[in-house]
Amino acid sequence: QVQLVESGGGLVQAGGSLRLSCAASGRTFGTYAMGWFRQAPGKEREFVSAINWSGGVTRYADSVQGRFTISRDNSKNTVYLQMNSLKPEDTAVYSCAARPYTTIITSVTGYNYWGQGTQVTVSS
Repeated sequence: QVQLVESGGGLVQAGGSLRLSCAASGRTFGTYAMGWFRQAPGKEREFVSAINWSGGVTRYADSVQGRFTISRDNSKNTVYLQMNSLKPEDTAVYSCAARPYTTIITSVTGYNYWGQGTQVTVSS
């Protein structure tokens, strides 16, 4: 069992930056692929970014490519999402997720464990 706790959300003006963190419990964090997803009001949950077990492979949604950076520190059981040049359309609840496989995927259904989410609001 893996428990995930996100932090770092908040209110920021367009063009600003935020860094989200996701702290995981469990000794096997280093073998899990991790993902970030977001859900805006009235919309489906969507893929944002993912990182493989070592941090050597990453993927991004087209909408955040070049603005967001995912990283992980396995010694701290933590995955990060650095968000720069934020836009109002980035406003959503951001959740991290874990899957007990070393490879990454972008599908919501491929992740076994989810955090409770953290709100990110970008004002125009």
